Amino acid sequence: MRTFPLLLLLSITLAACTFVKQGKSNREMMVYVGTYAKSDAESIFGYRLNEETGELTKVLGVKGVENPSFLALDKDRRHLYAVNETAQFQGQKGGGVSAFSIDQRTGNLTLLNQQPTLGGAPCYISLDQSEKVALVANYSGGNVAAFRIEADGKLSTATDSDQHEGSGPRKEQKTAHAHCIVPDPKNDFALAVDLGIDQIIGYKLDKANGKLERQAQPAFTAKPGAGPRHLTFHPNQRFAYVISELNSTLTALIYNAATGTFTELETVSTLPAGFTGESFCADVHVSKDGRFVYGSNRGHNSIVVFSIDQTSGKLTLVQHENVQGNWPRNFGFSPSGKTLLVANQRSNNITTFKVDTQTGKLTYTGKSVELPSPVFVQVVPAFPETPKS
Repeated sequence: MRTFPLLLLLSITLAACTFVKQGKSNREMMVYVGTYAKSDAESIFGYRLNEETGELTKVLGVKGVENPSFLALDKDRRHLYAVNETAQFQGQKGGGVSAFSIDQRTGNLTLLNQQPTLGGAPCYISLDQSEKVALVANYSGGNVAAFRIEADGKLSTATDSDQHEGSGPRKEQKTAHAHCIVPDPKNDFALAVDLGIDQIIGYKLDKANGKLERQAQPAFTAKPGAGPRHLTFHPNQRFAYVISELNSTLTALIYNAATGTFTELETVSTLPAGFTGESFCADVHVSKDGRFVYGSNRGHNSIVVFSIDQTSGKLTLVQHENVQGNWPRNFGFSPSGKTLLVANQRSNNITTFKVDTQTGKLTYTGKSVELPSPVFVQVVPAFPETPKS
């Protein structure tokens, strides 16, 4: 009779310890950061994020990769890909792209190979949904390129490229400037956002051969001088949102998956009423549950939050939150959606924010970490043996 309560107590204690251990693990994240840096300096950083407090602790720094300003990870976190945003790469005109393997115990990176991107200043990389093709946008080159992803994670030489032509009405639009390229949710089309020509160019995506078949008409044409920069899809795959750098707007779109084209729902300002300073948008993301969309304002130095009408896709302003830094470039959510990290390029810091998943509002955690010219953050669950300091 006396042993039963003791065994029961022991079982409860062990279960509680397991719960605490799992809870602690779930609160710890790995953050990969892309920066502007010379090849002889640390340029890709890794941080351990305590999601409960928002604190970041540096755990790794990778040298030998110049200006890895945008990163992409595969779904299994086995490989990481980085653009090298340069005008010269391996002695040739243009930029590059680098492939890394990820240590599954620690999260450390090992360089696999590098390839030229056939255009200058590559600023965006994404993987198609099957993870057989890497897609790159070359900003100063005004073109896009595709690469096959080999079985070992290495990148082939470019399997295709396409040059954009044209200009826009603003001084920043004298030539084409491809700024983003993403696959659509069904993996049928690749969609390239070009800041220089105010268009989204659609391509039929040949995954097997890494080919891009340009569509006869643009997938979307923005207002002249808007300077569309980044595109993101809503989880329902019907809505999409494009943020425009030059006129500081966010446009809600309806996506036609059959034709790979968009129809505008509405365009709203990302800046508060009455703001008269200079500001340029950068990044855009929809929350995991699809209820909110967020954008970064460089100059106003804020993250703007809108709620999304789940029926119409239209937007209602929720908040402008100060980023506690200067020139917020890209930002990212933790997998839970409860923490947001902002890469503040000019103030050389990353700041963390709590996300109220019911209201969408952000609250600064008071936690910030300094590092040179951060421009990209990607948050994933921590690896089993990622160092704690």
